[in-house]
Amino acid sequence: MSSHTTTAPGFPAAEPHAPAHHAPVAPEEIAIGVVIGRAPEYFDFFVYGIASVMVFPKVFFPFADPLMGTLYAFMVFPLAFLARPFGTAMSMAVQRRWGRGVKLVLALFLLGFATAGIAFVPSYQTLGTFSIVLLALFRTLQGVALGGSWDGLPSLLAMSAPPERRGWYAMLGQLGAPIGFIVAAALFLFLHLSLSSEDFLDWGWRYPFYVAFAINVVALFARLRLVITPEYTELLDARKLEPTPVREMLRTQGYNIFIGAFAALASYALFHLVTVFPLSWAKLHTTQTLEHVLFMQILGAFLAIVAMAVSGAVADKLGRRTTLGGTACLIAVYSGFTPMLLGGGSTSLSTFILVGFVLLGLSYGQAAGAVTANFASRFRYTGAALTADVAWIVGAAFAPLVALGLSTQFGLFSVSLYLLSGAACTLGALSINRMIERKD
Repeated sequence: MSSHTTTAPGFPAAEPHAPAHHAPVAPEEIAIGVVIGRAPEYFDFFVYGIASVMVFPKVFFPFADPLMGTLYAFMVFPLAFLARPFGTAMSMAVQRRWGRGVKLVLALFLLGFATAGIAFVPSYQTLGTFSIVLLALFRTLQGVALGGSWDGLPSLLAMSAPPERRGWYAMLGQLGAPIGFIVAAALFLFLHLSLSSEDFLDWGWRYPFYVAFAINVVALFARLRLVITPEYTELLDARKLEPTPVREMLRTQGYNIFIGAFAALASYALFHLVTVFPLSWAKLHTTQTLEHVLFMQILGAFLAIVAMAVSGAVADKLGRRTTLGGTACLIAVYSGFTPMLLGGGSTSLSTFILVGFVLLGLSYGQAAGAVTANFASRFRYTGAALTADVAWIVGAAFAPLVALGLSTQFGLFSVSLYLLSGAACTLGALSINRMIERKD
């Protein structure tokens, strides 16, 4: 970063160059920073995802039948993912001009504002179509903010970890996902059990969004204490983890973004098929109560944490890409049992959820940055952020909508094909990446 970086009034000062005598930052400290940064963001998104099934069809789309109301809610769901790359591009410009601290403050306050704003949106009965417009607007702002919240710590963690322990440290950076889901699902489960249906749909569902705003404020100050300290600034500068113009990066390194995004596709395709989709399936087909599904998903998220730890140990022995390819094969096998498990009774659906979370932990634990080492060093900061953005769009953004729509129209076999295609894309991208490396 330039020593002439200016500071906007009211914001933390941009990072100065640190003197060389600062103690080195341990990888464990970076991992803690990554979890602190990611868990609140995942909480925000899971709160919205769960509400898309349990609340929004009745509150914002009461004019439609339950199936169409849920599909309408799932049409709003991807807006945040589509907005992420724009948020990333804008935030990179902000960071180059005013510094990392200013960028994070703006992004996380926008995320908190958008998430809390959803809690204040009146129902369709009160505001009509404008309520849906407001919901879509706040959802889009969530995505812009999340794209802007990239702090480079996952890349720093990957580059700072000991070579023989990179799989383990990569897994640590992914723990924010199951932690965020556990908190979000537990909160909705508590409210749904404690309130009547009328009170829950009237005002109870809004509390998780208030909580999300409070968590974001706390997380903001925790992250700022990490990323704007001289020690972290010195390390980020030494690793050349600074923003580069997005247009230049796309022109010279764009192919790496798509290879990286598709390399993680099996994991991202599974992501919402074991979190959001089972809730919608159980609600529409009354195979079991939403409370039971949420409980099984919370249990599954704990299993995912254990599976992530296993993925770290396996990746350190076999390699991260080999582990990612192996789990893609397991997801392909799992996809073949999807119709039987989802179409069965309570035990079958619970098995689908629990096994799915284990596979998600094994794959997602190594999904981030598996091929971002392909980027030239000066492009790695921006490239890693955009790779994650594209991976979410291609793999996860439309998963609930596609799975519910296809299964309704063509049967559960279509969900199997959706998962199988994700596994095939992962294996194909990893093969292309291997060929490129050999050529180089």
